[in-house]
Amino acid sequence: ISMVEKHKIAYEEKKHSQLFCINSSKDILNMLLAECNDLGVQILTDIDVESVKKLEAADQGMRYQIVTQSKLNQSIISCISLVVATGALSIPTLGGSGFGYELAKQFKLPLVPRHASLVPFMFTESIKNICEQLSGVSTYVMISCNKKSFEESMLFTHRGISGPVVLQISNYWHPGDEIYINLMPNINAQDILLTEKDKHNKITLQKYLNYHLPKALVLQLQELWWSIHKDKPLSEISNAELRSIGNRLNSWNLKPSSTEGYRTAEVTWGGVDTNAIDSKTMEARNHPGLYFIGEVVDVTGHLGGYNFQWAWSSGYSAGLVA
Repeated sequence: ISMVEKHKIAYEEKKHSQLFCINSSKDILNMLLAECNDLGVQILTDIDVESVKKLEAADQGMRYQIVTQSKLNQSIISCISLVVATGALSIPTLGGSGFGYELAKQFKLPLVPRHASLVPFMFTESIKNICEQLSGVSTYVMISCNKKSFEESMLFTHRGISGPVVLQISNYWHPGDEIYINLMPNINAQDILLTEKDKHNKITLQKYLNYHLPKALVLQLQELWWSIHKDKPLSEISNAELRSIGNRLNSWNLKPSSTEGYRTAEVTWGGVDTNAIDSKTMEARNHPGLYFIGEVVDVTGHLGGYNFQWAWSSGYSAGLVA
């Protein structure tokens, strides 16, 4: 925070003690570039790393040799410390790749299996059609999977569902798992439907639910769950039917066909096994001078800046000693 204030970057605190730039996240990038410039850091771009080699007989204290290739020539860089901050497989259009994992394999560091995480869900057939019809509609829900639950906004897309709550629960979903969507969190839908039937029995179910959910969503649910009752007042729908509909409103179980994958995933789950790394310095236990930080390591946080914080904190820890 002191560095942010030193560079006079305006920020604000939002929910969950999260801090956001008031103007643009580019302010943080410019801050880091300015700090690098002040420290005389040389940044090389438009080059490929062709190989990394550990120097068995240290030459003038150097422990690693990196061979790079640019459009013009090949270069050899020798160093005492090598910090691997390559990111992971997420969002390949921004440079995400598995290069860091290949380096870890080369130095025989164990890897935890990887998969896309903090990522939207996709569906097929009838549920996909519903999502397409509702694309752009959002609503506040609770989603549960494998004994984990989150409450936040859910967004329908032309492929399936997204939004903060979906990204959060994707950390705990595995192929073949069902998810349970509570469209009316903190409300017992069975009870309120039966109560409303007693109080205002001439109102239709669609009209009543329009007070609680987006109208477009209610129309789709009507076709899915109570199409034969769509024009009936609540008084003409049996208590058993209302209980069944209420149960679905509080626990709509769906089975995603897949996630959208690394293309849109915020992070990659898995990576370099933390047991192979010193937790205080991020140094590989069996390779002095070799450090792994950030997303390439098997550390995945919740949505909301935690993965950025892990990148900053692990990088800082390595930077103190590398």
